[in-house]
Amino acid sequence: MKIGILLAGHPPDDLSEGGEYDQYFARLLDGHGFTFQSWAVVDGILPSSVQEADGWLITGSKHGAYEPHDWIPPLEEFIRRAYTETVPMIGVCFGHQIIAQALGGKVEKFDKGWSVGLTEYEMNGRTYAINAWHQDQVVDRPKDTEVFARTDFCEFAGLLYGDRMWTIQPHPEYASDYIDGLIETRGKGVVPDTLLTEAKAKLELPNDRMDVAQIMADFFKKERA
Repeated sequence: MKIGILLAGHPPDDLSEGGEYDQYFARLLDGHGFTFQSWAVVDGILPSSVQEADGWLITGSKHGAYEPHDWIPPLEEFIRRAYTETVPMIGVCFGHQIIAQALGGKVEKFDKGWSVGLTEYEMNGRTYAINAWHQDQVVDRPKDTEVFARTDFCEFAGLLYGDRMWTIQPHPEYASDYIDGLIETRGKGVVPDTLLTEAKAKLELPNDRMDVAQIMADFFKKERA
């Protein structure tokens, strides 16, 4: 199964040792029989058709879904075409937000601040610990969506659009080392120190990112009419 990865951003230069964001997802989903091809939508490069891959994944980004970038409206139209043509799509962080926005939801810079580091989400009847790094979030979800993950801070942390789209606010692709890098190079002076200290203290705790990877793989592979 070929998964097309739509790069909505690039890692900061001082955190580029792990490669581009598509490589993080390729490692996360390794062992499930997928092949991958990437398009840097943040640079204005989009596939010519939603049929160029069997499934799509939209990555995170430093940009806001609501910001007036030239590449965002074409990406939203691509999302709507994928939805109409029932080509499965997964969105993570920015990907979660832009899919919601493209399909009628609302995204904004959350007035209650940031969620960073290992966070426990109520998801599918159990608790999953996944790394987060965001201030923006979905505040109004599109109609006909099911909320499958949430916290008290982030009400719409996971949205399911039937069998067409599966989106999540936190970052299963990020292990603790990347979060540590964000704390040291991007968080200071931007994220409140108390949140950074709490996130730092949780770096060694176990997380459920590979369990989430299995859910993502199962979503891509499920039988569709």
